[in-house]
Amino acid sequence: MDSVRTLAIRAKGRVATAASAYDTLKTVVFLYLLLTQARKVHRHLRARGVVATTKDIWQWAARQAILLALRLPSNRKKVDSELGKARLEIEGKLVAQGPNVTRHVSLPATGQTPEWILEEMTKMDAEAGGTDGWKQGKVSGAVYHGGDDLTKVIIDAFARYTVSNPLHPDVFPAIRKMDAEVVAMCLRMYNNPNGAGTTTSGGTESILLSIRAHSAWARATKGITEPEMVVPASAHVTFWKGAEYFGIKIHAIPVNSTTRKADLKRMERAINSNTIMVVGSAINFPDGCQDDIVGLGRLAKKYKIGLHVDCCLGSFIMPFLEKAGFKTEPFDFRVDGVTAISCDTHKYGFAPKGNSVIMYRNPELREYQYYVQTGWAGGLYASPTIAGSRAGSIIAGTWAALHYMGTDGYLASCKAIVGAAKDIQAKIKAEIPELYILGNPPASVVAFASKHPAVNPLEVGDLMAKRGWHLNALADPPAVHIAVTRLTVPNVDAFIADLKDSIRDAKQNPSGKGTMVALYGLGQSSAIGPTMVGKVATAFLDTLYKA
Repeated sequence: MDSVRTLAIRAKGRVATAASAYDTLKTVVFLYLLLTQARKVHRHLRARGVVATTKDIWQWAARQAILLALRLPSNRKKVDSELGKARLEIEGKLVAQGPNVTRHVSLPATGQTPEWILEEMTKMDAEAGGTDGWKQGKVSGAVYHGGDDLTKVIIDAFARYTVSNPLHPDVFPAIRKMDAEVVAMCLRMYNNPNGAGTTTSGGTESILLSIRAHSAWARATKGITEPEMVVPASAHVTFWKGAEYFGIKIHAIPVNSTTRKADLKRMERAINSNTIMVVGSAINFPDGCQDDIVGLGRLAKKYKIGLHVDCCLGSFIMPFLEKAGFKTEPFDFRVDGVTAISCDTHKYGFAPKGNSVIMYRNPELREYQYYVQTGWAGGLYASPTIAGSRAGSIIAGTWAALHYMGTDGYLASCKAIVGAAKDIQAKIKAEIPELYILGNPPASVVAFASKHPAVNPLEVGDLMAKRGWHLNALADPPAVHIAVTRLTVPNVDAFIADLKDSIRDAKQNPSGKGTMVALYGLGQSSAIGPTMVGKVATAFLDTLYKA
């Protein structure tokens, strides 16, 4: 009996010990989760600041409340009605209408002749009001035309390599060679002949691959499983896109309101043990200004992280600025700390659309960009970029464009384009007191905002559109920019004259109904504004695929 009682006491003791251990474990887990979340909150507050964080929380709460209110049938009906009107307006602008419009939504029973195909293309162009309006030189960026002679060279390259695919280098060895040589030329242009890189389908893929490479590098060498990156608010939107695609937290730091450069102190405050990279632009898309790449390089070296310099828009302008006689600041691989640079050959390199280059300081970092699968049922698979098959014809066209232009051609192009941009800046400063230039853009982009209470720059942008100009609207601050191309160069005086007339009309008869005013004004009007703009943007994307 005593032995039974002893066993019972011992068992009770073990249960009590187990319960105590379990309680201790629960406490440890709770404290771990609490400390982990507290650390995340601290990092966020350190990066964003108390004021900005409070504003974010308030806007989020207000947005949730409004979204809840929109669930009421009466409110929902009103919103659906407005979105329906917006959708119809978008379709009216993008989709050809009328009884004479033929819609090709099924394969023809028999193949059509080349003559029929060309005739039908001509008809579709006519339905859209023509497709050569860009030749007037009134488009901001978008069309980077190197001239009719270069176009012919590119078309000839296309014809020669139409079916080629660099996924099969043994079948298309010339394309492999040209692909490598395009990268090599760009590396030398950006002063890193011993570096490494790949061609891509455009600036978006170049940036995405850089994010992928830095993230994989940080995981492999630092054990970072919750990566973060720090970018100036002026960085290209692809960094937000990449953050969403790859599950990376992004800290967007407001730029200096006067210089429009990255705020180095605030960016440094946002760096923590999970940071994989910082970002700078040379030049950025919104206002065409250049960040302090040397300062960002010091941060990258200090914290042993990556520094991506986005030169997609600067492309074949920035490397020639100094030789062309314009003031420049360091931006390429000569800056200590720079680990990657993206450069769009299809912009000021005048290559065919669909080509860019991502460059790394060394081949080791490029390896983290690759995808390799050794266990696939289809055999070994390895690809250097996101795409598997790629158009060898575009690579051939790019190689041809770079050789056709040469250093002298790009230098002359830089002088003409940047000279025109500087001319626009000077004329706005001297002749248009209602406007001011954002920052001190060094290259091809000029952004202007209003300092006159009666002049809404977005209204000015809409009025410029009525005069045939396709400019870009900016949100913070409300502004408009023009990306000067070779087509813009002979039209500087016309641009300034139309800008003056548009400002006069905006002051005398503001309508508040233009596309820029309506869309960007909505985005800034209330907590729900960005959500509504997002729905309109979704409707726009849907319309792109309306046959």
